[in-house]
Amino acid sequence: MKPIRLLLVDDHPVVRNGLRMVAEIDPRLEIVGEAATVESALARIQQLMPDLVLLDVRLANEDGLEICRRAKDQNLGVRFVCLTSYADDNLVLAAMEAGADGYLLKQNDAGYIAEAIHAVMSGQVIFDSLPSTAVSAGHERSEEAQRLETLAPGEKRVLSEVARGRTDKEVANTLNLSVKTVRNCLDRVFRKLGVHTRTEAALLWERRTR
Repeated sequence: MKPIRLLLVDDHPVVRNGLRMVAEIDPRLEIVGEAATVESALARIQQLMPDLVLLDVRLANEDGLEICRRAKDQNLGVRFVCLTSYADDNLVLAAMEAGADGYLLKQNDAGYIAEAIHAVMSGQVIFDSLPSTAVSAGHERSEEAQRLETLAPGEKRVLSEVARGRTDKEVANTLNLSVKTVRNCLDRVFRKLGVHTRTEAALLWERRTR
């Protein structure tokens, strides 16, 4: 099998050098390039077409998530895993809104990061840090589980695809449904879960096994 091609995006050279250990311990991973700014990262993505970008959400005076947003808008087919020192509720939500496939803390060891990369490439969404306000109390988790159990099998399939960051059209194509059917289904899902946005619904779905 061809190795998973990675692009490292971080404004600190020392951090980028440290991240190379991920490929050193796992021969199925290959680092094909590095970048330190939004524009250089976007140029490298178009030039190298990596499979996955390991991205710091804060690059000097720039918003690293802008790379993810613009690449997703251009349908470049690249997956993004945010790798940061900040276990920040708002950053986690911003990463999900930007279309990131994962959010990991730099405190994790290289082995864990490598496993997360493989999980994301297999279609999973990995968020190492989820908003504390939503998971702080055990009874809230129980209530969430009960709400998820009210979903019909078809609604769970649609929500599962949404949690992977797919648009309504992509969900419709994957499940062989019409876009209107997907949207109607999501309306029901939102009502049953008591949420108002795709991000809130996706977070509930991702927390179901935590």
